[in-house]
Amino acid sequence: MDFVIRFFGNIGRSTFKLLTQLSRISTLIGQTFYWSVAAPLKGQKLGWRSTFEQMVRIGYESIPIVALISFFVGLIISMQSAYQLAQFGATIYTANLVAVSIVRELSPLLTAIIVTGRNGSAITAEIGTMKVSEEIDALKTMGFNPVKFLVVPRMIAMMIMLPSLTVMGNFIGIFGGYTIAMATLNITSVRYINQTISALVFRDLFSGIVKSVFFALIIATIGNYEGFNVEGGAEGVGKSTTKSVVTSIFLIIAADVFFTALFYSTF
Repeated sequence: MDFVIRFFGNIGRSTFKLLTQLSRISTLIGQTFYWSVAAPLKGQKLGWRSTFEQMVRIGYESIPIVALISFFVGLIISMQSAYQLAQFGATIYTANLVAVSIVRELSPLLTAIIVTGRNGSAITAEIGTMKVSEEIDALKTMGFNPVKFLVVPRMIAMMIMLPSLTVMGNFIGIFGGYTIAMATLNITSVRYINQTISALVFRDLFSGIVKSVFFALIIATIGNYEGFNVEGGAEGVGKSTTKSVVTSIFLIIAADVFFTALFYSTF
């Protein structure tokens, strides 16, 4: 009997905790939408200076690592594809595989994971440190809304810069595949480029950008939420930062599955 009570008690507590978290996240999203969309329509200004600062951190400073990883991924996909296709005398289709796999899946997904580890964790750590040092309470005392002052600039910057980084990653990843093709395969530059262009359709690029927008929403929302709910000092900041990265990556992959099924359903 005690086992049954504990079992259902654990289920009830877990369900209540989940519903509480969903309620808090929904409230945060609603407030963010109000201060980023509704409030400006009523004449209240956005903090563009803070937004541009976040755009530099999230976008400009992430260019080297995103470019390097995208290039290496293009190299890897090209080498693996060429190895398999050479058995059938179809190495020209290496261009198709590289272009489609990078634009549809790898560039949006890998860029989001990189930005999660680099910037999503930073968002949680920054806001979490402000929370435990009572700086957020000080903002409220001075009449600043924490969501408007802290969340909105990071959310807008993330939703602008992540798709931009994804598009950049598309070109660099394809260039990585092109580099291998020119160095090791008997394919002319013009044939490779023409094959790449013929392999891609607008839906491929559109689906990648849509994915990256929702990935940005996930990263910024989870990063801000975990930062505002830090407890326990420096140790709590570390735990929330880890939780933010793990949760964001899980939700990004789940969202990627959903949008892939939505755009490329075989049914």
